[in-house]
Amino acid sequence: MKMPAVRYQSGDMVMGRWPGSNLYYEVKVLDFDAKSGLYTVIYKDGTELELKEPDIKNASGFQTRSRSRSRSPGRRRSLSRSPARTTRRSSSRTAAAAAASGGATPVTDDVTSSRRDTRLKDALEIRLSPLKCEAAVEAGPDKIQGRYNLRRRKDDGDAKPQRPEEKDAKTAAAAPPTTPLDFGGKIGAFFWLLFLPAWVLFLVLQVNLEDPSLTNFPPPLPPLDAFWDPRALGFVVLWILFQVLLYLLPVGKLSEGVPLRSGQRLKYRTNGFWAVAASALAVAAAVHRGVDLTYIYSHFLQLATASLLVAVLLSVYLYGRSRYAAGEQLALGGSSGNVAYDFFKGRELNPRIKEFDLKFFCEMRPGLIGWCLINFALALAEMKLQRLDAPSYAMILVNLFQLLYVVDGLWNEEAILTTMDLMHDGFGFMLAFGDLVWVPFTYTLQAYYLVGHPNQLSLPAVAAIVTLKLVGFYIFRKSNSEKNAFRRNPSDPKLSHLQTIPTATGKSLLVSGWWGTVRHPNYLGDLLMALAWSLPCGFSHLLPWYYMIYFIVLLVHRDARDMSECRRKYGSAWDEYCRTVRYRIIPGLY
Repeated sequence: MKMPAVRYQSGDMVMGRWPGSNLYYEVKVLDFDAKSGLYTVIYKDGTELELKEPDIKNASGFQTRSRSRSRSPGRRRSLSRSPARTTRRSSSRTAAAAAASGGATPVTDDVTSSRRDTRLKDALEIRLSPLKCEAAVEAGPDKIQGRYNLRRRKDDGDAKPQRPEEKDAKTAAAAPPTTPLDFGGKIGAFFWLLFLPAWVLFLVLQVNLEDPSLTNFPPPLPPLDAFWDPRALGFVVLWILFQVLLYLLPVGKLSEGVPLRSGQRLKYRTNGFWAVAASALAVAAAVHRGVDLTYIYSHFLQLATASLLVAVLLSVYLYGRSRYAAGEQLALGGSSGNVAYDFFKGRELNPRIKEFDLKFFCEMRPGLIGWCLINFALALAEMKLQRLDAPSYAMILVNLFQLLYVVDGLWNEEAILTTMDLMHDGFGFMLAFGDLVWVPFTYTLQAYYLVGHPNQLSLPAVAAIVTLKLVGFYIFRKSNSEKNAFRRNPSDPKLSHLQTIPTATGKSLLVSGWWGTVRHPNYLGDLLMALAWSLPCGFSHLLPWYYMIYFIVLLVHRDARDMSECRRKYGSAWDEYCRTVRYRIIPGLY
């Protein structure tokens, strides 16, 4: 299907029609949704609307016509005396429109009509079923077609609006399209650039101690040459190139991503399950030929340093190429103009080398499959150091649980195309470091801990932990499947039983199934699985529980990001959703 052409680009200064009137005000284009055909625009005071193309005009031509009308007082008087015009006017709309335009009052009739005001409010805040919502809006006197989503970006509703003349239009148009800064803003980004690598190295050094108790903080710093091994760098590069080869082979399905602001839908080679199977065969063949994979355990620090170097070099490349990317190719959240913040958050949304998608590949391949490889090597190291004929129950559980998590993710690889990372976040240091360093060298902490600190488990304990894992996995998979199916085709007859709350953007919020129990049931399943990963390590030390603690912080932060973005995007419909689904992650608690 041919996607509609995009007439206005992000950052363009245009004239937008105010809902229910013929009044136009200067606005800035933020985004374009190819599926609904709506432009997201922002007024001077931070108010956002979603408008169709007929309700937007070029600023230059519109200003010329406006001046010609303003010189005709007779025409203005004739309009004010027209009964037909009067029935379509409302002083409340004029005031609201003036506030949204920054305080500039347009030329209009001062006729009070509380009945019209009530109908406009109902049209903007309607919360009925999808069919009823469309019918009610279309039946309104001003023919509002459900295309407006009135909302305030800022919560400072009492702040004095800024007049249009107080801000130069050229400056506003030149500003890069972006969203409010997160992760602590510019100072926070600089902090995370330094802290995250240091934290990974600290964890590796700490868990390698004979007594990894946090009372022994900080761990002794080894000589600098202990951080570096050229063979480790070669091993990391070889592993990444092997995964690139598997990704590029014409095996598996070509899946379409979500529509971009340009209207384009990128295609992705989703053959991750085939890649993990091929990787397993390659590793088995290497072990059969006598390759000693316990090298991974004995050179864990050097491998982490090498992966960090690769992530930094990749991030520099990504930032450099983003300077030449077109505006519609940039992520809204990574174009602040601050080098440290944009380098950390990522500027380009979907950086590609021809058809090779760098972000999608790094998200799903080298670090994720490498996580399983490292776990397997650590199980071999446990057998070697503890002189065991087979891995311990605890090591087997950690390996199997995390292998199931990775294989499930790669089997359902297409689902990642509708996640926040792929849809909204640019590809920069945050994701590159997370994919290549954070995942393989911190998510393996439980297995690394068990190599030197074995924990004996009874069969009843094993059964209880397995049950917890299966419950968490069921909730995680079921809720993610519901979400992915609903996002891809909400009109699917198989989903007709699901209850939704409509929004003014044309999309609906799911309030049925697991998504009617808590707002993030997939997070709930994730937390239960994280608990099952940590329990095999026992309670002697806090360090193997790091993943559980980190994951709680991560999910609470991501929930806050989701709340902020959805409230900005869906307005009053999101407030209704929060009243319907009260709990965020844990039913009855949070």
